[in-house]
Amino acid sequence: MKVLTLALLFSLPLGSLGPQKPLRQPSTQLTRHSKGGRWYFAATGHAVYCYGPVMTVPNSNGDLQRVATFCRDGSAVVPLKD
Repeated sequence: MKVLTLALLFSLPLGSLGPQKPLRQPSTQLTRHSKGGRWYFAATGHAVYCYGPVMTVPNSNGDLQRVATFCRDGSAVVPLKD
């Protein structure tokens, strides 16, 4: 019986005995941007780190406003302080 157990242990591949690597998680849009971001000063007075381009969009009263896009905090658009 001991011989059979030893034979089975030696016939197994080495990778099956050790710890297995965790499965890779799918990446989201924000985690794919590991490089190329920039810090901006938001209209709220906070600093935000954004990966997308700065755009000029109309706000609710019709004036144009600069916004940063795709920010680290999960916001798609953050109004910037001029």
